[in-house]
Amino acid sequence: MNAPRPRERLLRLAKSLNCDGRRGLLLLSVCVGLLLIQCGGATAQRALRYDRDALAAGQWWRLLTGHLIHLGFEHAVLDVAGLALMWALFARDYSARGWFMIIGLSILGIDAGLWLLSSTTQWYVGSSGVLHGVLAAGTCAHLRRREADGWVLALLLIGKLLYEQTLGPLPLTSGGAVIVDAHLYGAAAGAVAALLLRGRPKPV
Repeated sequence: MNAPRPRERLLRLAKSLNCDGRRGLLLLSVCVGLLLIQCGGATAQRALRYDRDALAAGQWWRLLTGHLIHLGFEHAVLDVAGLALMWALFARDYSARGWFMIIGLSILGIDAGLWLLSSTTQWYVGSSGVLHGVLAAGTCAHLRRREADGWVLALLLIGKLLYEQTLGPLPLTSGGAVIVDAHLYGAAAGAVAALLLRGRPKPV
């Protein structure tokens, strides 16, 4: 039996990471977009971040753009890496329409939670809250299929959220800049979205 050619091995790897064909191009486009938006620097951050006073003044676009802008390139790169990991783990677990619903509900849950339950949070930036929603929804899909990694992912997610709510941000993160409540709200909203959807019975 002939060994796979390098190109065939590369294609197999891309498929195993959910990065083949249009999926790979979409992931690349989103990652590049999240990094390019940082070119606006501090000016863009002030104009786009979730900002309580600005929202009260009617600048509603911040409810969306606050999840796209970051503290800086390092913060953006970390979230892009997290996105790539979530993509590799879960991209095929829901349809595109399902993922739009999960992401939309995660954003809604974070915004509502910060506004109603975390009134001392004056501003927020970053995609990590939404990524926690994606992680929660993907974990639910794996649990629904009774895959062993679903239990591992669930324990890791619950343990991380409990740690953050009791002891604060995990070590090696940006300390006080991390709004851990956004992670909790995002994960809760992602889990609710997963309950409203049915993950694919088998990954495709």
